[in-house]
Amino acid sequence: MKYLILTCIALLFTSCVSTKSTLKNIDTSAKRPVFENQMYIITDYAMDDDYAFDSDYPINIGFIHEKQEAINVLYFFNGLEGPNGEKIIFKKIDTCCPFPTKNNTMGAGILSIYEVTFEGSTKKFTMYFNIYEKGVLACPKGFKIKKK
Repeated sequence: MKYLILTCIALLFTSCVSTKSTLKNIDTSAKRPVFENQMYIITDYAMDDDYAFDSDYPINIGFIHEKQEAINVLYFFNGLEGPNGEKIIFKKIDTCCPFPTKNNTMGAGILSIYEVTFEGSTKKFTMYFNIYEKGVLACPKGFKIKKK
């Protein structure tokens, strides 16, 4: 009976995470972004329309501890503005999409989902962030890099 219970618990935890990641833009050699005045210095524009807006192409700001997510997401958005210089308004609304990772003691990570708008606009964007893996930070399509 004890063996059956342990097997069920193990299946419960392992069935939640795929054994293969679907994330397409992980780059373990990416350098940690430079920040200044509470903003990341972002220099490149995303070439892919899916970057940030598709769960397979999240903004990879890892490897960071879960408690540092809010400040790192703030630094990311502080480095950007709307296409006409608008202030960016964002809030975390959910998590999704478990994936395997070696950068968490549980062996799995999840993406954070943020709702994003530009000041003065009602149009909303859904953006995905990954704090467990590294990648090149870029300015998503429809945004501008903020001048220092």
